[in-house]
Amino acid sequence: MTGTIINVLAILGAGFVGLLLGKGIPKNISQTIEDGLGILVLIIGIQYALKADSLAIVGISLALGAIIGEVRAWETRLDKVGNLLQSRFSQGEDNQFVKGFVSASLLFCVGAMAVIGALEDGLTGNYQILLIKSILDGIFALIFAASMGIGVLFSAIPVLIYQGSISLASTLIKPILTDPMLNNITALGGVLIAALGLNIIGITKIKVANLLPGIVVVPIIMAIYALIF
Repeated sequence: MTGTIINVLAILGAGFVGLLLGKGIPKNISQTIEDGLGILVLIIGIQYALKADSLAIVGISLALGAIIGEVRAWETRLDKVGNLLQSRFSQGEDNQFVKGFVSASLLFCVGAMAVIGALEDGLTGNYQILLIKSILDGIFALIFAASMGIGVLFSAIPVLIYQGSISLASTLIKPILTDPMLNNITALGGVLIAALGLNIIGITKIKVANLLPGIVVVPIIMAIYALIF
């Protein structure tokens, strides 16, 4: 889990610097920075989405994931975690803490680098992919924290749990993770990142967390498809 630990430290360190810088940024400039980041996140998501091996499988997985997410209320649960952390560590009355926590958590956890990097780290001890991811996450953490506040720093917790779990279970996950499956997982993650970008800009209020189960559904749908065809 060396790469995951480095990733977590990068988010915390860069986020803290962002907090210090953000104290001197006027509200209007902070909002414009946030909008710009939202556009960038949207473009990154679109790039990932275009890597799909089968858009049909991605679409079915997204729909089934949405049903699971809505029934289990993943978005509400994640918001509750953010509100709990806010009540303990922040005195702010606005929703920026929760927004920063949820947005950064989703951005840092959804994507191919998190999965492949954690797998490689767990199987071989090579954390080069996660090292690159740490640099990218650090940049986003710095800018996000400057505009959204301390909630961004707490996104390090789900990153630790998510990537750490993949590394620990890497020997079980690796055999079933084919290139087409990874492409579809990456594409679905891209759709979620694009939706997150729209939310950050303020155009939509998509319950992105409720779509997350789709990532788990992808391997199941592909296995069923392989059996039938």
